[in-house]
Amino acid sequence: MAFFSIIIPLYNKEHFIENTIKSILDQTFGDFEIIVINDGSTDKSEEKVLQFKDDRIQYFSKKNEGVSATRNLGITKANANFIAFLDADDYWYPEFLETMHYYCTYFVKQKVFTAAIEIETSKNIFPAQYSIPKTGDFEFVNYFKASIKESVLLTSSTIFNKKVFAKAGVFDTQIKSGQDTDLWIRIGLLFPILFVWKVLVRYTHDENSLSKNAALMDSKLNFAKFSEQEKTNADLKYFLDLNRFSLAIKSKILNNQILFDSYYQAIDLQKIGFKKRFLLQLPPFALKILIAFKLKLAQLGLGSSVFK
Repeated sequence: MAFFSIIIPLYNKEHFIENTIKSILDQTFGDFEIIVINDGSTDKSEEKVLQFKDDRIQYFSKKNEGVSATRNLGITKANANFIAFLDADDYWYPEFLETMHYYCTYFVKQKVFTAAIEIETSKNIFPAQYSIPKTGDFEFVNYFKASIKESVLLTSSTIFNKKVFAKAGVFDTQIKSGQDTDLWIRIGLLFPILFVWKVLVRYTHDENSLSKNAALMDSKLNFAKFSEQEKTNADLKYFLDLNRFSLAIKSKILNNQILFDSYYQAIDLQKIGFKKRFLLQLPPFALKILIAFKLKLAQLGLGSSVFK
């Protein structure tokens, strides 16, 4: 049995999937299986995958059901005790699996392991900024405290013991945008995270995510399922309010007053600070200008987001 099961959900990534698979095959640690699940691609993604002749690659094709259902199917097909996801346009550096294997075998009671990422935009590549004090090569962190700036959990940078999904559940297929965050919250409530400072993953930033997700706002995570936990967990409450703030801003830009009100009314305004309270009062046109400016900075790797 392989040590790692690597799940790649694939949908119309013909220009990326070759490099993604190569980044796995080039790993310095080779005890793994690759499970590629084609979620109804209409481009040449299948052709790109089938050109690889490696016994460790398993290929499956199904009708389009979305990334959550695709990842969940991958979990059911995984044979290893440790599961990794790699999105079809992301990339691992050669030492990723070797590094993760070291920590998985050294800290045998630990269930969730993750590494720092760098972000690729159309203009630049830069390391992500984390809200974690650095004390060594790695840290044991609380997910909510550690994810104030950049989430320490990313599908392409995290290793999960299979028991995590038995206890925390899998991806919620009813949520069309924000399903990753939903699962990370459930995991963060149950497990500490081992975070490795070495940058081992390159994440491709989608600069059109706001416009692409406009039609999905009504099916976005609304955090209601965590209403009881946040009453007694201050770290969770602050983390959720930062996400509510971001979604309130997006709702206002999209002129969705009902959604804006639902997110706005749930925020503890005194805790999020003056700058964010000010931004929530701005009209949509002013927010659009600020968003455009923020994206320009993000493309250059400058500044931190005021919308999280």
